[in-house]
Amino acid sequence: MNFTVKTNTKDEVVDITDDINELIKKSGKKDGIIVLNLLHTTCALTTADLDPGTDKDILEAVRKMIPQISFRHPHDPTHTPDHILSSILGTSLSLIFENNELQLGDWQRVILVELNGPSERKINYSIS
Repeated sequence: MNFTVKTNTKDEVVDITDDINELIKKSGKKDGIIVLNLLHTTCALTTADLDPGTDKDILEAVRKMIPQISFRHPHDPTHTPDHILSSILGTSLSLIFENNELQLGDWQRVILVELNGPSERKINYSIS
């Protein structure tokens, strides 16, 4: 099964927590695990605190992680940093849910980090 997240800008943080909770509710399972797998190499999945401005902090911080080197990626070297950041941040998550709701920390949200948008991003998921 899968769902799509539409992004609107080159760099963007999208909160998908409510979308995932809705998938869990529709599954009919009360307790279990949801596994998410992003089918792209220029965006990422992770969890984060999303106080106002934190999304911009995340994007600025991840961009500063990439060294200034001569990239060798043959297709389009300009988005090689996006591939590297996607690998570092990760493209999959396994999350526990109870009573039809993700079990997250008080401030924790599930986010898609867009690094090469705008785009429509497909996320496969499995609920067990």
